[in-house]
Amino acid sequence: MDLQNVLKNTLVFILAGGQGERLYPLTKDRSKPSVHFAGIYRIIDFSLSNCLNSYLTRIIVLTQYKSLSLDRHIKTAWNLYFRESGNFIDVVPPQQRFDENWYMGTADAIFQNIYIIQHEKPEYVIILSGDHIYKMDYQKMLKYHIEKNADMTIAACEMPINEAQRFGVLETDSNLKVVGFEEKPQYPKPAPGKENAAFVSMGIYIFTTDKLVRYVSDDHKSDSSKDFGKDIIPKIYETENVFAYNYVANEGKRAYWRDIGTIASYYEAHRDIISISPILNLYDKEWPIRTFMEQWPPAKFIHNEEGRRGIAINSLIANGSIISGGYVEQSIISPGVKVNSFSEVRGSIIMHGSTIGRYAKIQNAIIDKDNHIPEHMQIGFDLEEDKKHFMVTPEGIVIIPKAYVQ
Repeated sequence: MDLQNVLKNTLVFILAGGQGERLYPLTKDRSKPSVHFAGIYRIIDFSLSNCLNSYLTRIIVLTQYKSLSLDRHIKTAWNLYFRESGNFIDVVPPQQRFDENWYMGTADAIFQNIYIIQHEKPEYVIILSGDHIYKMDYQKMLKYHIEKNADMTIAACEMPINEAQRFGVLETDSNLKVVGFEEKPQYPKPAPGKENAAFVSMGIYIFTTDKLVRYVSDDHKSDSSKDFGKDIIPKIYETENVFAYNYVANEGKRAYWRDIGTIASYYEAHRDIISISPILNLYDKEWPIRTFMEQWPPAKFIHNEEGRRGIAINSLIANGSIISGGYVEQSIISPGVKVNSFSEVRGSIIMHGSTIGRYAKIQNAIIDKDNHIPEHMQIGFDLEEDKKHFMVTPEGIVIIPKAYVQ
């Protein structure tokens, strides 16, 4: 197998048009893939970085809702190639080539862009979601797809049975050929040789191109929701060569993958990142996560004899932030944030340009960009009071929207 030639003949689509209703109000002014993550990143940076680290350089990003922020980010952070080189990262909005509809589902998004496939003539097509947090070498999955002579390969990760109920669950034989599929089943089928774990679909697909074109074209003619998970996989697995690719980390350990679909999952992914020994290592030089780095000075901590102690524990502190005599614990402090004297921030995500006033106390909160928290204000302590002003999730996470004005 000439892997270099295979990579040149592979086209990647990243589905980045998600409206992200369950991430509201973080998606009030931006699409889900462009929501900030871990201080300096956008969620889509993980899928794009995986492509770059896997030497996949022909990439189409399909956008739709509230795409301005995402468009700007890709132009500034991901403008890497000259078109003449044959490598590209193109942003493509809905063009209504077949009718007046926007993308009706994941399969419809590909169908509406068949002309790109016909123009680029790839041998293989990889389809990714732009709203997942993980690190994955797509080369390995591509080699697996070819070795299996598969028509479609679905990335799958093992998940405890009780958690798998929230996802599409793949049933496979011992050779990992897909023999069943259910969306959010009450009783997930266990993975081969397992009792308490099931294979869940990661929403990452590899297709042999001619088969993909046939699948989405046939689906377009049918009365369906135009979705790979809900429609195409259930229709084809019995007659086509559909395989699951078992996504594992080094030494066979359970790999890290988060579908950032809700405020709770977004918050928990940050908790994972700041844990003492995170499974997803942002400091791995062998697999860097790329983003746009604004020009900020180094982070600054102010501590003096007057009792102002700038302290941060088990936290990520971005450039341009100032911990001016405040206390930060298990939190994410983004660029340009100032935490003023005698304030406390615990278990929270503070986004770009926000200020925490003196003596303020914040816990279990997500504070979006450009907010000023007044002196002495408390957030996350009296949830009934917080609900009068802000959104509070069932898990007790308080969210303050971007540039919030009461």
